[in-house]
Amino acid sequence: MRMRPSVPTVSALRSRYEQRSERLTTLRHVRSTLVSLAGLIGRPVLNQTGGEIGRVIDVVARWDGSQPYPPVTGLIVRVARRRAWLPIAAVEEFRRDLVRLRSARLDLRDFTAREGEVELAREVVDHQLVDTDGVRVVRASDLYLARVAGVVQLVGVDIGFATVVRRLGPKRLRARPTPERVIDWASITSFGAQCGPGGVLQASEGGLQRLRPGELADLLEDLGRTERQALLAQLSPEQAADALEEMQSDELVQLLRESDTADAAELLGRMEPDEAADGLRELNLDEQEELMAAMPAEASERVATLLGYGERTAGGVMTTLVMTTTPTETISGVRERLRAERVHDEDLAGVVVVDDDGRLLDDLTMTELFLADPEVTVHSLIGPPWPVTVTTDAHPEEIAERLVESRHPSVVVVDEDQRPLGRILADDVLDAMLPHRSRFRFPRRLS
Repeated sequence: MRMRPSVPTVSALRSRYEQRSERLTTLRHVRSTLVSLAGLIGRPVLNQTGGEIGRVIDVVARWDGSQPYPPVTGLIVRVARRRAWLPIAAVEEFRRDLVRLRSARLDLRDFTAREGEVELAREVVDHQLVDTDGVRVVRASDLYLARVAGVVQLVGVDIGFATVVRRLGPKRLRARPTPERVIDWASITSFGAQCGPGGVLQASEGGLQRLRPGELADLLEDLGRTERQALLAQLSPEQAADALEEMQSDELVQLLRESDTADAAELLGRMEPDEAADGLRELNLDEQEELMAAMPAEASERVATLLGYGERTAGGVMTTLVMTTTPTETISGVRERLRAERVHDEDLAGVVVVDDDGRLLDDLTMTELFLADPEVTVHSLIGPPWPVTVTTDAHPEEIAERLVESRHPSVVVVDEDQRPLGRILADDVLDAMLPHRSRFRFPRRLS
């Protein structure tokens, strides 16, 4: 698997914490109205005259994607032996210690789960969530509700251990919120057991989309099986494949084994062939054959080629995604084809020039292509420094030595007739030589 940075960039962190600061400022404005869900459970529900009609046993919220804070639609109230439904529209006072109704009379019906609604105490508290601002997996110790602009909403999640202790302590302490420990709900992605029949409860707009593949990989590695599959379901196929490429080998193998064969094969088919091959090598032969049979034919063929080489050889390390050109093609034509291959840009360290028989002539760097006159042909760029090549049986130590000697960012793998078969990048060599170190990806393009 590829090596990746352990922390986000400074600019990315600054942007996320500025967004969080703005949301928490808003949260402070409503601090006096915060209601702890844990503290509310078991509190009395009073009618207009002050008579107790039941006790709160859960709060129900709906997420439709249009707001960062899911609105509360009602409460589940224990009335004798019944679980009765209390619409939030019937509530006059929504306080930390009680709920008071607008009317002395109310038709309380038995609670029935509805599509798109979630029982917060039963399905969210003590479950895993994703904090997309902090790029971490958290577990909800408590949830915070507040009436904002007349609407009771889910506004925050508490993840502190002290809150767990508070929940287990005396009733008089349970209702006391600790807002300084609250993560704003707008930065939370909720999934899995909390989704209910309506699907995703809440995913902050752009929250998952702004995370890098390495950050998504970290989240996938930290989640439980159910939550991991639910998070994958929220990602686009391309996002999911990129994230899997960044996962540790043992975590990737576990994910592949716990996924349906068709789903696992689809993900492998979208991964870069060398990354897919690395994952498959960790499986037994029967598992490999089953997944490769379910993969798209072209992807399966590419991966099978790599699996045919030894794991610690150039053939086993290389990526077969190599863009080639001929001396007669214009620079503008090459650039257009590069733009069409942006999905593979991390593996396109250069463009290989071949003759009419497919033999290697040169390996043009992205800088050369960027600086060249777009109207000239590739022929005008052919010349020293010449490409660094190795054969498929070269070992990582030999490849590393060639990279150090040449100061090139990659080498081209060729057959005995000098036809290019693949490319090996510097970080691929580090992966092979230091398999147990944390992963890192060298920057390979101008941004």
